[in-house]
Amino acid sequence: HSNGSPSEADVVVIGGGSVGCSTAYHLAKMGVKNVVLLEQHKLTAGTTWHTAGLLWHLTSHDLEMELIKHTRELMTDVLPKETGLETGWIDTGGLFTAYRKERLDAYKEMATLAKVYGMDAQMLSPYEINDIHPLVDVSNLIGAVYSPMDGTMDPAGTCLTYTRAAAKYGAKILENCDVTGIETKVDDYGIKRIVSVSTNHGVIKTRNIVNCTGVWAPYIGKMVGVPVPQLTYKHAYVVTEPIPGVSKVPNCRDHDSSIYLKRQGDTLQIGGYESNPIHCEHVSRLWFSTKANTVDKDFAFGLYDLDWDVFSRHIEHACMSVPQVEQTGIRSTVCGPESFTSDQKPLVGESPDVRGFFYGSGFNSAGMMYGGGAGREIANWIIHGRPSIDMFSWDIRRFPSLLVNNKTWLHEKTHEMYAKHYSIAFHHDQPLAGRNARKDTLHETLANRGCYYEEKHGWERPGYFIYNNEKHEDYTYNELLQQDYTFDFPGSIAKESLTCRTSGAMFNTSYMGKLFLTGEDAGVAARYLFTRDVSAPGKPRPCTYTLMLNDKGGIESDLVVAKVPATEYYMTVGGATTEYCKGHLSDKLNGLGLKCSVDDRTNDMGILSLQGPRRSKLDLKISVPSCSNPPIPQYDIGFPFEKFLKKWSKVVIYSRISFVGELGYELHCSMRDMPTIYQALMHDAERYGVCDSGYRAMESLSTEVGFHHWGHSIRTDDNPLEARL
Repeated sequence: HSNGSPSEADVVVIGGGSVGCSTAYHLAKMGVKNVVLLEQHKLTAGTTWHTAGLLWHLTSHDLEMELIKHTRELMTDVLPKETGLETGWIDTGGLFTAYRKERLDAYKEMATLAKVYGMDAQMLSPYEINDIHPLVDVSNLIGAVYSPMDGTMDPAGTCLTYTRAAAKYGAKILENCDVTGIETKVDDYGIKRIVSVSTNHGVIKTRNIVNCTGVWAPYIGKMVGVPVPQLTYKHAYVVTEPIPGVSKVPNCRDHDSSIYLKRQGDTLQIGGYESNPIHCEHVSRLWFSTKANTVDKDFAFGLYDLDWDVFSRHIEHACMSVPQVEQTGIRSTVCGPESFTSDQKPLVGESPDVRGFFYGSGFNSAGMMYGGGAGREIANWIIHGRPSIDMFSWDIRRFPSLLVNNKTWLHEKTHEMYAKHYSIAFHHDQPLAGRNARKDTLHETLANRGCYYEEKHGWERPGYFIYNNEKHEDYTYNELLQQDYTFDFPGSIAKESLTCRTSGAMFNTSYMGKLFLTGEDAGVAARYLFTRDVSAPGKPRPCTYTLMLNDKGGIESDLVVAKVPATEYYMTVGGATTEYCKGHLSDKLNGLGLKCSVDDRTNDMGILSLQGPRRSKLDLKISVPSCSNPPIPQYDIGFPFEKFLKKWSKVVIYSRISFVGELGYELHCSMRDMPTIYQALMHDAERYGVCDSGYRAMESLSTEVGFHHWGHSIRTDDNPLEARL
C-alpha cells in the first residue's frame, strides 16, 4: 500500500468534510483502535469549504437542539483543549425576527425548548431589537428571539482540529485517496455485508464504512447497490462591501423573507432559500446514470456563476431588513453545490440492505452545525448498534423502500423542501409535491365521498371528510391553514369524533404496516422480541398489543401481534415505522441465528376499522371472490361476532381491537377485495348513524383516552415502566 494506507481497518470513513472528520474523531475517542478517514482531495473539499458556517441553537426539535449543543461544546471547549489549536469559532449571538404572530409563536416554542437544554433564549419586543442589532429596521416587526450562544464556525479550523484530535487518539487521515470500489458478500443468513474498500492506494479490508461524501454520496451508495435519497441544488450567498457598525451585530435570520445575514468582519454575508432553486444535473447524474464517470471529480473546490435572476429576491429582502445594504456594493459571490433531502432531515444510520454501510450525508446545508452531534451518534451506532438518543427522524429507515428509488418523487419533494426551508412547520400542513406516490384501492371511493387526504411517508391516507363535498372556485389553502391555527379546525373532525363515540365510524387504516413472522423458530423469536406473551395460552385466537425493546429497555415499537396457525405471527405496525420495525426485527433475528423470516405484505393488504357502540348493527351480506395472487391465508383472530364469519369468505383476519377507546373490530383483507368489502359494510351506514372518518379524528380520540403514539408520546428513549406499559 502506498501513501500510508493500511491493509485493514475497523471503520473506514469516506469524506473529509465536517461530518466525516467529526465521525472519525468520535470513533477514535470512543476507543475504536483502527479508524481510517479517506478524502479524495483535501480536507473540507466538496461542500464544507464554501459553507457559511452558521450555528443556530433554536430549532423546533429536541434532537437537533441536543446535537447542535454538542457541536458548540466541541468548538468552544473540547477541541481547543485536546489539540491546543483554535477552531475558528466566533461568538456572534443569533437574532430571529418576526413579522407575524404565527412566526413569533413558533419562536416562543423554540425558546421554551431551549431552556430545557439550559440554553439562553430571550424574547424581544420591537423596541428591544435595536438594542441587540441597531441596523435592523423594526418598523414592521412584531418581535424577535435572541440566542446569545449562537455563532460562526470556520470550515478549515473545524476540520483541522477534528482530525488532529482524531489522530491523537490513533485514527489515520489520508488525503488524495480516491475510493474506486467497495466489495460486499452475502453471508450464510442471506445478509449482504461490507468486506473491503478499494482505493487508488490499495485495498482496505473492513466491515464498516461511513458514507460522508456530501453531494457525492449517491456515487458511493451506487458502489454497494443502495440508494441515497438526496439531490443537489445550487446554494449561494454574497458578501457586501464594508458597512459601518456591522462588526458588533449578531447573525440574523429573517425567516419570513427566507434570508439570513451573517456578520463577517465589517461586512455582511447574505444568503437564503429561493422558491425556484436550480438543480445541479452534473452531480445528481451519479445516481440516475449508469455511468460512474459522469461526475466532475475535479469540482471539489469549484463554484458556479451566480444566477442573479434567481438570487436577486434575497438582495431585495435584505435591503428591507437592513436598509444600509441598499447603499452598499457586493464584494464577492459564492455559489456551490449542497445536498437536500425530501423532508429537510439528514440521512444517517445503517443501511437495512447492506450491513456495515452507514449513511452520513444529506444535511441540507447544515452539516457544519450538526456535524459534531451527528458524528457522535454515528460513532455510537457503529460501536453499540444504536445511537445514544432517539434519532428516528434522521434514520434512513424512515423511508419506505418503494420511495427511495422513486426518482420523480425525490425530485418533487426535495424541490419543495428547499423552497420551504424557512417556512413555518404547521402541525398539519400538507405538501403539494410528491403526492399520490402510494394509494390504496379505496382512494377514489373515499375521495368521491369527500375525503381530504394527508400524505404520510408517501401514502395518501384519509385525514378527514368534508361532507358537503362542494367544489370551490377559489383557492382556499391559505384560509384552511389559518383555521388550522385554531383549535376548531375543521368542524368535520369534531363531528367524526362525536359520531364515533355515539354511533360508529369507519376508518381506512391500510397505511399501517403488515408484517408476517414465519419459520420453524418463529415461536422462539416471538418470545424474545415481544414484551408480552403473544401466544396467550388459553386464548384460541389471541390478538395482543405489545412492545419491542432495545437492549437498554427503550421502546423501539408498539404494535399488535396476532398468533395465526402453524408457525406464523401477524404484526400490525405504524405506517411511518414499517421499514424501521423491519430493520429492528432483522437485527435481532440475525443476532439470534434463528430460522425465521419477516415478510412485508403492506402493499397486498388493506385494513378497515369499524369502531363505536353501534358497529355490530351493520348487516354483513357479502361473498367476496378470491382475487389475491398469491392467495393470502384466511384466519379468524379474536372476532366476537361468529355469526358473521360464514358470510365473509376471503377476509384475512377479524381482529377485536380499537385505537379510539370504543369497542370495535378490524377487517384485514386483500387490497383488491377491500372496495367490495367496504361497500358491503357501509350500505346501511346512514341508517345506524355510522360515518366515514379519518386519521385526524382517530388521533384526537386516541389522545383523549390516553393511548400512546410511538414517535410522539413514547420513543426509543422511553421504557415500558415510564410509559406505564
